[in-house]
Amino acid sequence: MISLRHILAIVRKELLQLRRDRLTFGMIVMIPLIQLVLFGYAINTEVRHIPAAVVDQSNTGVSRALIQMVEATQVVRFEQRYITIEEAERAIVRADVRAALIIPADVSQRLVRNPAISGRFSPGGQDPTARPVAQWIADGSDTLVAGAIRSLRGMPLGELFREATNTPVPTFEVSLFYNPEQRTVVNIVPGLVGIILTMTMIMFTAAAIVRETERGNIEMLITTPIRPVELMIGKIIPFVGIGLIQVFIILGLGWALFSVTIAGSVWTLLVVTLLFILASLSLGLVISTFAKNQLQAMQMTVFILLPSILLSGFMFPYEGMPEGAQAIADLLPVTHFMRIIRGVVLRDAGIGDIVPDAVWLLGFSLLGLAVASLRFKKRLD
Repeated sequence: MISLRHILAIVRKELLQLRRDRLTFGMIVMIPLIQLVLFGYAINTEVRHIPAAVVDQSNTGVSRALIQMVEATQVVRFEQRYITIEEAERAIVRADVRAALIIPADVSQRLVRNPAISGRFSPGGQDPTARPVAQWIADGSDTLVAGAIRSLRGMPLGELFREATNTPVPTFEVSLFYNPEQRTVVNIVPGLVGIILTMTMIMFTAAAIVRETERGNIEMLITTPIRPVELMIGKIIPFVGIGLIQVFIILGLGWALFSVTIAGSVWTLLVVTLLFILASLSLGLVISTFAKNQLQAMQMTVFILLPSILLSGFMFPYEGMPEGAQAIADLLPVTHFMRIIRGVVLRDAGIGDIVPDAVWLLGFSLLGLAVASLRFKKRLD
């Protein structure tokens, strides 16, 4: 017969154990809190203030008024000005901006001839000389960003004239680079490399030192001449190969199943992937020096994985987040790797285009390895 007294005794024991396990208790509170804050405050599918550039080949009062009207929509934020279209295209490759507005030298004549703005019609119903007044070139790999830029295609500019009418002639021509078909999978496949490596690399190494302690092997390691940094390096080297295998599987299947090809150099991709794997492994080692058991190591991994998925730009555009969320995202290695791998795979970015993010990953790896080694030494004492 089931004893209620026995059940209550077990319940009391579990509650006492939970109270002593402060990390687990903290996760119970923090995980729903973080989800609420991220989804309610940081995540925004309505992209605003997209960093953009201007190539003003007209440099007149009309072109400046056009720029001000576009920026007033708050869809884009003009951060750079370039002389040539080639400079703007390189800025998009480097991810300095996501789009560029090209204003032609004859913008004033185009404004007069565009019936959507001037109200001018030919006897046949549409002026055959009418053309879009300017052109957008944009990074089409992110469908949300591309959709925001395309929303400006029919932007009314009637304020520049007395009258505006609705006609099929668009205000802007929009050219989407790297993903003109707007296939979501093109953006997802490279991003999955970062998310899967984050999950597996941190999870594997987060339990590395903890597992040695639980099995009693740590005492044996103490008696050997192995230094903490040597132990840390030896722990992560096997997982580097595992990470490279995962990258090969993801990109290989992405090419075979979804026709997502690598536009850039495979060697560049290999170098930056190794940097990210090292950064993720060093983060996992740091976690392992804080966790007291493998359960806590897994809980800490989830604590890192959740913002990595939501804030890195994998699911939602980085540009659509508030500045506070962007500051948190910039602390995560996967955010920098997301920019790099999408640049190399989709935009044919070279080493020179990804130097800032690559240097950041290298610095994070060295710092994480140093912190893990120091904390491990303190635990030995």
